[in-house]
Amino acid sequence: MKITDVAALYLRLPTIKARTDSSQDTLLVRVDTDAGVTGWGEVDGCPWVAKAIIDAPMSHTLVTGLRNLLVGEDPMDVERLWTKMYEGTLYYGREGAVIQAMAGVDLALWDIKGKALDQPVWRLLGGRYRDRLRVYSSNMFQFTAEETADRLRKAKDEGFTAVKFGWEPFGRDAATDCAYLEALRKAGGDDYDIMVDVGLIWDAPTTIQRARLFEPYDLTWIEEPMHPDNLAGYKKVSDNIVQRLAAGEEECTQRGFARLIEEGGIGLAQIDLTRCGLTQAMKIADHAAQKGVMVANHNFTTDLNTAASLTFLAAVPNALMLEYCVEPSEISRNLARKPFRQHDGYMAVPEEPGLGFEPNFETIETYLVEAL
Repeated sequence: MKITDVAALYLRLPTIKARTDSSQDTLLVRVDTDAGVTGWGEVDGCPWVAKAIIDAPMSHTLVTGLRNLLVGEDPMDVERLWTKMYEGTLYYGREGAVIQAMAGVDLALWDIKGKALDQPVWRLLGGRYRDRLRVYSSNMFQFTAEETADRLRKAKDEGFTAVKFGWEPFGRDAATDCAYLEALRKAGGDDYDIMVDVGLIWDAPTTIQRARLFEPYDLTWIEEPMHPDNLAGYKKVSDNIVQRLAAGEEECTQRGFARLIEEGGIGLAQIDLTRCGLTQAMKIADHAAQKGVMVANHNFTTDLNTAASLTFLAAVPNALMLEYCVEPSEISRNLARKPFRQHDGYMAVPEEPGLGFEPNFETIETYLVEAL
């Protein structure tokens, strides 16, 4: 079996709002083979940049587009092809957008391997530790505390046992933050898990001050309060707060997560399969386990990410929870022909060959953008 094509498909809602909401567009990666087996992946990054990385022709042996590197190769050689992509992009890659583009290809290759062997990918990764994941409802903060609390009540009514809210307008002043958390704790009750994603806007002293102020609200974790490069700040915070400190969605490699864990002291590594791919994610989870750190997925895009995340978290011993984006994006909600559903706060791990994702071609055709 040989790879015949690697296609990068950009999907976009008609209107993009100026919010930190990555459910508004996505880049799909489709890898075709001469055996008729097709694999699907996704990239959560800057879609046009990732598309250029996939489509680019060769400049020289260390500056090559991913499609050029892969056509004609055996898709079953997933780890070898990860190395080939890494080495073939050495002059302009090694971190960031290139690894994100590689992640989409890597997911598609694993999908092909599972389908070709008629096995779910978690079995190819060594088996699964669980057949379902506890799942939390992941939301943007709304622009009033009561509207945000309404989102929690809706999640609770639907069966979710945990909820997270993130980004603007949270984090701007202590009084407003506490008003939001007061409303959320009142709506959730004493035993409901509540997490907050601060959105990279504080320094270490502010984070410590806020975390102590938030102790009565019993947050399950505080996520990404500071810039991802502020490793010294993360370490200072992790040493001085009682809540679990979560981070990692900007990282793409084991090297990047090792810095966050060892220098930053985080207590939860959040791995986005559409930025790392499965090959790197398994290495990251293993490193985290050796350091006594739990892992969760990051997912604010589509059910393709959900399928990959379920597969990954099932296959590692140190998984905590599954993030599931509930923002009402048509791309997010309808990309899968059989959307993933939670029941009583849990989501089942796919049993189908490959990643367990089947594309809804009507959604792809509706939102596909051919060019700028």
